[in-house]
Amino acid sequence: MAQQLRPVLALRGVSKRFGQTAALTDMSLELYPGEVHAIVGENGAGKSTMIKIMTGIHAPSEGHVEIDGERVALAGPHEARERGVTAMYQEPMVFPDLDVAENIFISSTREGLVQRRKTLLRKAAALVERIGMDLDLDRLASQLTLAEQQAVEIARALSQDVRVLIMDEPTAALSAHEAEQLRRVAKALAGEGVAVVYISHRLEEIFEIADRVTVIRDGAHISTRPIAETTRDTMIAEMVGREVTHFFEHVPSKARPEAMLEVTGLTREGVFEDVSFTLQRGEILAMAGLIGARRTDVALALFGILPATSGEIAYKGERLAITAPREAIARGIAYVSEDRRKLGLAMPMAISANISLATLGEFLSPAGLLRRRREREVARAYRERLNIRAADVEMPVEDLSGGNQQKVMLAKWLNLKPDLLIFDEPTRGIDVGAKAEVHALIRDFVAEGGAALVISSDLPEVLAMGDRILVMREGRVMGILDNAQASQTRIMALATGQGEHEGQAA
Repeated sequence: MAQQLRPVLALRGVSKRFGQTAALTDMSLELYPGEVHAIVGENGAGKSTMIKIMTGIHAPSEGHVEIDGERVALAGPHEARERGVTAMYQEPMVFPDLDVAENIFISSTREGLVQRRKTLLRKAAALVERIGMDLDLDRLASQLTLAEQQAVEIARALSQDVRVLIMDEPTAALSAHEAEQLRRVAKALAGEGVAVVYISHRLEEIFEIADRVTVIRDGAHISTRPIAETTRDTMIAEMVGREVTHFFEHVPSKARPEAMLEVTGLTREGVFEDVSFTLQRGEILAMAGLIGARRTDVALALFGILPATSGEIAYKGERLAITAPREAIARGIAYVSEDRRKLGLAMPMAISANISLATLGEFLSPAGLLRRRREREVARAYRERLNIRAADVEMPVEDLSGGNQQKVMLAKWLNLKPDLLIFDEPTRGIDVGAKAEVHALIRDFVAEGGAALVISSDLPEVLAMGDRILVMREGRVMGILDNAQASQTRIMALATGQGEHEGQAA
């Protein structure tokens, strides 16, 4: 990094209050052209508020923003973009009824999209090729996976004349392979003189990509130092204010000789085929694979959202044909979706209302009235158990950070008291301390006699959680590995089709 004397963007003593709540306190930060500056902190530490001040969504309560040494009062995101400051947020922001090419240029196109279609497609193709993702430019955004929507966001940011690119959890929905491609793009942008702000809970990629790292906690600046002068343990301790031991260390579960779930030849025509595996009571089976491996589609079939067209599912020894989620729920099967906004939570509703959604009947009086007191008591218990950062359980879920939203979704399904939990990207968007808590929660669940199917694109998480690891590629099972024989290299070899097929019946 060729650090210049004057930062392209700086925060000077910035504080931000919402009523009596202090989101930021005396925050100072300098961003220089040509550097990747990582910002880390737990959910609720103030990262999102900092981004919104940099992009003009919020005005500071105290302090100010400088661009090129000039004090500015940004009127909104449009003015920030005109000054070269662009943000990509954790949740992809796409227009569902526009196609990929139109979404990429929605913020910069001034002429009619139809008249400029050939030019639009040519430029969009160049941007998509630059980020290394295979996208159909004519496909509607509503038909894209989360990872593909994120790729559209990245391409849209690259289409603008950015001087400061803020990337908020850009790899949260991406597999290891796609995440590596994105990090190369971020490094290349910094090499072109862009100041890249990189926010991620994946600490391993912080050490891979960052030139400097800033740690914040509870809205306050804790440290800023070159990445070469910090360590993983120091960073974690500064983030959470305590030691987090055995993080991402595999702790074997004690599987019982009882099959909770037996899947044989499960197929959904044109999506996945011949998927077979067994999940024991007391076991965690992790599912790994690249984007397009169709792991989520298998989970949706098991939960009855998109039923399989052939094959067999046996649950607790009984053959089932699960055709709707209510049938799965009635059997004690829960599915924690990777997409909390579309399939997991009712965003405008309160925390308490969301937690009771899957078990609403338990909160109704004989007359059919909602017992609000009981609902709040249960919600408060889960707030404490899962460390959900919220002042009150009547807060709308949409007002929570992404990690705390994820915890509310977990609470909703845990309240069902299921025997089988299907976790699809369970720690997506969750900070390092909360990840350790969620991992412990999953282990406690199986230790008490449950069984868990964990889908994750984070290979360290796969190796930490899975007693066995099922690897998929393009809708087919490539192998099932015991944890003792598994490694990131071996999993990636199977996921990319470069390794020898290692299928197992159990």
